[in-house]
Amino acid sequence: MEKSPDAFRTISEAAEELDLPQHVLRFWETRFSTIKPLKRGGGRRYYRPEDVLLLRGIRHLLYDQGFTIKGVQRILKDQGSRYVIAVGEGKPVDEILPMIETAQAAGDEAEVEEAVLTASASLDQSSRDKLSDVLRELLECKRILERARET
Repeated sequence: MEKSPDAFRTISEAAEELDLPQHVLRFWETRFSTIKPLKRGGGRRYYRPEDVLLLRGIRHLLYDQGFTIKGVQRILKDQGSRYVIAVGEGKPVDEILPMIETAQAAGDEAEVEEAVLTASASLDQSSRDKLSDVLRELLECKRILERARET
């Protein structure tokens, strides 16, 4: 019998849905403070639908995009859970771009580059390379302008 999409998942159901071992989910709970399944008597874990979506996003960033745990922690801290969920759901770039603009407003170039690379997940390698080249050029232009303002 298939569970409703709104139903809570046990750790074994979540692990199966995400194609991950259960111990990985337990480990991620220690590394990502935003993962907080409900725990019932005996410590049995129940994942909300949002938890599973967040886990899917984390899985995508770690396994498909090659981010480190520290990198994903930073994305969660800077961009929030909704961003990671959007990435995990494979949202198109135009839906994620406002999140990149938020990172740009914060002024941290490393955050901007991570956000662009994450958003480019739906692009082919050639397009990603072009986007990365344009980003580097824009960041260099920004540095030149900042130096010009200082003088």
